[in-house]
Amino acid sequence: MKGILAYTTSLLFVCSLLLLAACGQTPSKNTAASGDTPQNDAPKMAAYSSVTIENMGRTLTFKEAPKRAVSLNQHTTEIMLSLGLEKSMVGTAYMDDEILPELKEKYAAIPVLADKYPSLEVLLGAEPDFVYGRKSAFAEKGVGTVETLKEKGIEPYVAKGTYVPFGTLEDVYEDISNLGRIFNVQAKADALIESMKSKVKEIQAKVGQPEKPLRVFAFDSGQDTAYTAGKSLSTELIQLAGGKNIFDDVEKGWAKVSWEEVVKRDPEVILIFDYDKPSAAEKIKFLQSLPALANVTAIKNNKFVIMPLSDVFEGVRNTTALEKMAKGFYPEKFN
Repeated sequence: MKGILAYTTSLLFVCSLLLLAACGQTPSKNTAASGDTPQNDAPKMAAYSSVTIENMGRTLTFKEAPKRAVSLNQHTTEIMLSLGLEKSMVGTAYMDDEILPELKEKYAAIPVLADKYPSLEVLLGAEPDFVYGRKSAFAEKGVGTVETLKEKGIEPYVAKGTYVPFGTLEDVYEDISNLGRIFNVQAKADALIESMKSKVKEIQAKVGQPEKPLRVFAFDSGQDTAYTAGKSLSTELIQLAGGKNIFDDVEKGWAKVSWEEVVKRDPEVILIFDYDKPSAAEKIKFLQSLPALANVTAIKNNKFVIMPLSDVFEGVRNTTALEKMAKGFYPEKFN
């Protein structure tokens, strides 16, 4: 009897130990509880597929996403940051304006190589494998030709709107889409393009279809002659905002025109491109002081719209430029 009792007591003791051990265990982190997602099932970037793109007469092929990119203009920098590519960037250069507020934190973490274009030596010091800029960045006064960079093992990408005869919003969308493919962030690129297109539609819906678009003179600079926008992205934005560039027949993106021709075409609105010096206020004062322009409709009605030049360069700011133009042309439609 004592043996049976001892045996039973021992068996109960062992069972108790096993039960306590079982109760003390916690679920494994790799095991999904109800409604939980296992940590090792976190979303992963899609496998990279070879990308081939045509850019300024060259065929670019990427076997993998660039890891050390440099952007050489503000509008190219802001496109890359808007796509969340800051961790793939090792340098920026040539800012025309303050970085967009929503991109400041990302921008602050990236080295600035130069106030304008860096020398080739400085650029090479950053050891880039990809460089993105406007056409002027790859001229003699820029960082070097695309051929020179290619020889150094760097893949240059030129903003399309800066090398085609007349840049458009579609060129901007194409650049964004191409960067999405190159850096394997196509979904982000598609979302950015869609948001820009939606903004354009929203603005156009407010402006409507003016029976007679406002005549607009885009003034960049000049004294003896006026430096203005011809067939260009600026002209498309003016048109989308319900205006008509009075020099949209000029077969250049930017050109010098006579003041006599400005008077003849009699703009109802003058768009002032604001950058560096002289200031926008100084430009307006100068135009108002010209005797030849005294009877121009825009001068008589004091109708000026100030536009940061960075807003009309090919990039994510273009919808902001469009909205500023539309509000300046037709303020009553935005009240």
